[in-house]
Amino acid sequence: MSEAKWAKSSYSDGQGGNCVEWAPGLVRDCGVVPVRDSKDVSRTGLTFSTAAWAAFVEDMKR
Repeated sequence: MSEAKWAKSSYSDGQGGNCVEWAPGLVRDCGVVPVRDSKDVSRTGLTFSTAAWAAFVEDMKR
């Protein structure tokens, strides 16, 4: 994940709040969704299966 190109949520306020970043290129290349805390990018990120991430996103939309 050290070479991942990270993207912030489009809902991020840019104020350094509670934001996450994800690496869309790794989703395509590896079939997992890498996620990390944008406030402390030196910490190890987490990876989720695409199915688990899709379920999480759907739950957040509700």
